[in-house]
Amino acid sequence: MTDLLKKLPKLKISPKIYRELPENAGIYVFFNKSLPIYIGKAINLKRRVSSYFDLDLGIKTSRMVKEAQTLSFIKVSSELEALLLEAKLIRLYMPKYNVAAKDDKHPLYIQITKEKYPRVITVRKVDLNKDNSIANYGPFPSSGNVRSVLKLIRRIFPFADHKLGKRGCLYSHIGLCDPCPNIVEMTNDKLVITNSRKRYLKNIKSIKAILDGKIEKLQKDLVKEMKKASANQNFEEAARLRDQIEKIEYITRPRIPTEYYVQNPNLYEDIRNKELNELKDVLVDCKLKIVNLERIECFDVAHLAGTNATASMVTFINGEKEKTFYRHFRIRQKKGGSDIDSLKEVIKRRITHLDDSWGKPDLIIVDGGVGQVNAFNNVLSGYKVNIPVIGISKNPDKLIVGDGKIKIKGNALHLISRLRDEAHRFARSYHHKLVSKNLLG
Repeated sequence: MTDLLKKLPKLKISPKIYRELPENAGIYVFFNKSLPIYIGKAINLKRRVSSYFDLDLGIKTSRMVKEAQTLSFIKVSSELEALLLEAKLIRLYMPKYNVAAKDDKHPLYIQITKEKYPRVITVRKVDLNKDNSIANYGPFPSSGNVRSVLKLIRRIFPFADHKLGKRGCLYSHIGLCDPCPNIVEMTNDKLVITNSRKRYLKNIKSIKAILDGKIEKLQKDLVKEMKKASANQNFEEAARLRDQIEKIEYITRPRIPTEYYVQNPNLYEDIRNKELNELKDVLVDCKLKIVNLERIECFDVAHLAGTNATASMVTFINGEKEKTFYRHFRIRQKKGGSDIDSLKEVIKRRITHLDDSWGKPDLIIVDGGVGQVNAFNNVLSGYKVNIPVIGISKNPDKLIVGDGKIKIKGNALHLISRLRDEAHRFARSYHHKLVSKNLLG
């Protein structure tokens, strides 16, 4: 493990080095010879590294850049993974420019206390040896990083960062401390206290699972609970659990323990290749003529009761987002509330750009069922265009190939889900823009 950074390819430092970096989340490492001198995280590696070559750098940052000779990076799949991987590598290598924290303070850790209602707090290294914690996570090189981690988690699993008091805390009013230990302890009903404390401790257990990288097991447990609640007609609880599952998927997809990145810095690329190969195998088994899957396009529509109808086209190249090929469509035909009619319009407009800078996809995915897939296929065949089309339906996730439905799981599902979610997000963003524009007159 300690030889990890030696194995990473190293790029020679230059003002244009950022051009060689991807626009992905990840961590980057500045080296002096073979010695790591600074480790940082980024939501967008290319943009973050480019900022180190601005003219107005601080004294310490400027000194670090001048001292650095090479740079390496590891791509990950989410901001949370980047934050946790950065903390793990800093603890492992202790680079001097990370250790020399701002104002010479000790780096911060996340600590879960050992109390009746465990608190989730931040502490300095000097306080870690006190025997009042269940677990410690870090170090994080800045308070901003710690806040980023806790902000992501707290929206999913509320927690308290205060000691017991005599009235509800501020965060209890906005659902970020729920149940609030103060409010629970003021209750005279012992059964309410018992159930509320049990729910609070369950949140703490879930937070630990996320910080420990045991996210897949956590999700499976939540799914079981959701199904049980639904079977018992406790639909409010089932909906709450469903929301937690979706939020966890959003901040961590795909679910990869931080430790895996430490063992294999090329894991990100390996996963993408595996996703593409598994999807190709599925499609070939379905008798689709797939030569390669270098370019995949996914389409979705969005509207509000037929008004302000929009559609999106997102493009993935070799399993990665390629936003230069993203396109929005404002639906022109009058049946804006009909997804199928809207998609027919979109594919007709898309066909006119197959031979220009838009390019031609190897596969088209449409968010929908048999009707949506047939709409695309009918238009394409009418224009004598041969591009395979599949659909993706939810609950449970299935591929629509022709008139058949195929169960899909594993890496192939991860890729399809990312395409669908991105197409949905992109369609909704344009739809909301049009709605806002109309509301403002």
